[in-house]
Amino acid sequence: MKNNLNCGALLASLSEYVDGILGDALCKEIESHIADCDDCRVVVDTLKKTIYLYHETSEKTAIPIDVRERLFHRLDLDDFVRDRSQL
Repeated sequence: MKNNLNCGALLASLSEYVDGILGDALCKEIESHIADCDDCRVVVDTLKKTIYLYHETSEKTAIPIDVRERLFHRLDLDDFVRDRSQL
């Protein structure tokens, strides 16, 4: 049995769904859709895993200044490095 929600509508509400701020009716409709749609289920699962991994590994890490300067130089952001050093 196919539900009324299409993949585009799911993607439009995906952030709110994963954040748990959608109403119950729309959540049930999304869950019904992802039960039948492998592609959308993969998208939802991937987003949830990405958020989980970010939270698990998001410690404040100090990047050594020489590493930061090499990175900015490689990304052609030398002006940014000079501007920040004047602060």
